Amino acid sequence: MRLVLDTCVLFPTVMREVLLGAARLGHFTPLWSERILEEWARASLKLGPTGEAQARAEIALLRAAWPDAERPAAPGIEARLWLPDTGDLHVLAVAVAASADAILTVNRQDFPKNILAEEGLDRLEPDGFLFSLWQKDPQGLGLVGQSVLAEANRLSGQTWEMRGLMKKARLPRLGKALAQS
Repeated sequence: MRLVLDTCVLFPTVMREVLLGAARLGHFTPLWSERILEEWARASLKLGPTGEAQARAEIALLRAAWPDAERPAAPGIEARLWLPDTGDLHVLAVAVAASADAILTVNRQDFPKNILAEEGLDRLEPDGFLFSLWQKDPQGLGLVGQSVLAEANRLSGQTWEMRGLMKKARLPRLGKALAQS
């Protein structure tokens, strides 16, 4: 399955790390564009003066780990498309140009399923998608969750519980599943 990851699932960190952990297990092939990554870098300015530099370092690591994931802009395709928020047309255009199966996003209203279906695409939300992967591969996703939890504890200097960390990352169903396994 080929999925275009919208900026809103790449930033925040916990959601991104769980998704990419699932991709490393072979559950899907991640795709994005330079513009999607640039939106992530700009959004990280909210974290303070070092936020953008940190994001750009993480983006460089992402590009190195997934060299075939970045897809070029598709202005010819973008010009013929329509979405409620024209600022998201580039995401849809990349998905169409890359022959993706779906767009992974938390922005339901910006990516209506009926419009995506016209292009042969689906819209997936991260919590439901990751929960379905956990149902198929509880051991693999469990290891990903444990790794993300350990890193969150290390970086924050706090002791997070799995369910609380995943809930904060907008992954409550996955968090509940991981906490019970």
